[in-house]
Amino acid sequence: MSNNVLVVAETQGGALKKISFELIGEGKRIADQMGGRVEAVVLGHEVAGIPEPLGHHGAEKVYVADDPVLANYTAEGYASVLARLVKETEPTLVLIGATTQGKDLAPRLAARLAVGLASDCTGFEVQDGEFYITRPIYAGKATATVTQATKPYMATVRPNIFAPPEPDTSHDAAVENIPADIGDIRANVIDMIKEAGERIELTEAGIIVSGGRGLKAPENFTLIEELAGVLGAAVGASRAAVDAGWKDHSYQVGQTGKVVTPTLYIACGISGAIQHLAGMKTSKYIVAVNKDPDAPIFKVADYGIVGDLFKVVPVLIEEFKKMKAEA
Repeated sequence: MSNNVLVVAETQGGALKKISFELIGEGKRIADQMGGRVEAVVLGHEVAGIPEPLGHHGAEKVYVADDPVLANYTAEGYASVLARLVKETEPTLVLIGATTQGKDLAPRLAARLAVGLASDCTGFEVQDGEFYITRPIYAGKATATVTQATKPYMATVRPNIFAPPEPDTSHDAAVENIPADIGDIRANVIDMIKEAGERIELTEAGIIVSGGRGLKAPENFTLIEELAGVLGAAVGASRAAVDAGWKDHSYQVGQTGKVVTPTLYIACGISGAIQHLAGMKTSKYIVAVNKDPDAPIFKVADYGIVGDLFKVVPVLIEEFKKMKAEA
């Protein structure tokens, strides 16, 4: 078995998702400790331009399975191609993003390889050739350090935990095409139809506007949605708002939801519980709107507005509309 780390890159709309670069950076750090190298694999159709940025971010080699049968993701098809590659290349560690697709793919791949899987991981350490993997447990109230008795080690990694490395355009990866023989699969995706007005993915958003229990009622989330619409932002929610049934769990920002690192994070009516702060405190700029001057959210905020959000947010909406009209 080699000392290499294999990263399963993920694409969306013909471009690499940010998690792919995060995994390359962390994979390279781990591989360097073991005297190996980080490699990546891309699956899809018409993905000829995808390997180059992976090389610029540190991948030494990129395996490419480019075939019409891989144009639309299926767990069976992707797992079949990846299982064959892992058996042939024998990496010590396989990293997959803990995205919707990654959470579906990783268990299927682990089952095909008859190995263990650590899910939603947030840290990796190498000691005497063994991996020790950190992951949250008990709804994020504690963390556990685990290892695996089987190899290769496999893990899904929570997005936005590791910073992507700075690209080096002088560094190119070797590219190797691999067969896309997916064998007999029980389901085949014929087409993907994107819904009109599909919302921005939280973990990929540059601006996020989140609401909490300070909104008082689920219908008041229209204020948050309107502000987000003006800014071209994603909509998020605190755990309290999600637990109250005001928003689906997919909107939740925090240790037990999505960990985000946008350029701008606007928190409206969110007091700032530890679990929520853990999911957004690394945002570049944080703006908090809360009527309680002692709310913990203000301790991490770059800009704070102490006031009634039902008065403050409409003013922000109008001011941003004016700025857009004048631009």
